[in-house]
Amino acid sequence: MGLSELVQKCFPETCAVWPRLSLYERFEQVVALFLTFLIAIVILASLWHLARNIFTLLILGILDPLDHAVFQAVFGMIMTVLIALEFKHSILQVLHRREHIVQVRTVILIALLALARKFIILDVKAISPWILAALGFAILALGGVYWLIAEREDTEALMQRTSLPDVEQ
Repeated sequence: MGLSELVQKCFPETCAVWPRLSLYERFEQVVALFLTFLIAIVILASLWHLARNIFTLLILGILDPLDHAVFQAVFGMIMTVLIALEFKHSILQVLHRREHIVQVRTVILIALLALARKFIILDVKAISPWILAALGFAILALGGVYWLIAEREDTEALMQRTSLPDVEQ
């Protein structure tokens, strides 16, 4: 199977509209495809690193879930993989023509995941209370923005559904 057939099989929506896309939209699609490939490599490398570290900790008998440092390290690595997966998913939405550009809601979600990861790996004893407060405020602000965007999208979807004429069958 050649590259052309693989692209047509994986991204039929993009291939169907390709002739109608502007030069910039085609460029956007190629960039999104390349980024998806690169992020997939990063995810595989991160997953390999995570698995190798966990197996090493198991073999050495160091993997104690009650040990805070081990917990932070393992779940920090897991959150890194989850963040990369969510980022890749947002780019795939562009490739599948479900979204024109990466949506703000997805960017906010990724930022929330990154901050959650930061809180997991954070050593509270070694960090300034001001930095901790700033991170907490950032989570509250991003959570508020995420909620507002979700409310707006839900309202727009509801208005769109109610404004459509009823079709009797």
